[in-house]
Amino acid sequence: VQLQASGGGLVQPGGSLRLSCAASGSISRIDMMRWYRQAPGKQRELVAAIASGGSADYADSAKGRFTISRDNAKNTMYLQMNNLKPEDTAVYYCNAEILYYSDDAPVALNAWGQGTLVTVSS
Repeated sequence: VQLQASGGGLVQPGGSLRLSCAASGSISRIDMMRWYRQAPGKQRELVAAIASGGSADYADSAKGRFTISRDNAKNTMYLQMNNLKPEDTAVYYCNAEILYYSDDAPVALNAWGQGTLVTVSS
């Protein structure tokens, strides 16, 4: 079971990016999914979270500009980021609470993706 984040890149201020996070493997269920980010020299911070039913929560810095969503059928989460600012520059990590089966035994895993770099600069 693993998470794969993608979609980062270089964008000008005011631009948009869409990040994706795909979970793969013999997954039974994914509960909470989250996006975190870590800027150079700063601690990792929570950006947005979404429950399996679709209810979402955002950091103040993301409210009104970012939208988190998920496709449970595809085990994939997204982060649509609009009106990007230079202070949004960071490595973005996805995180998910995953239940899978190993040798017929349930295993709860708090999985992390590898991170995708978002750079907002003119």
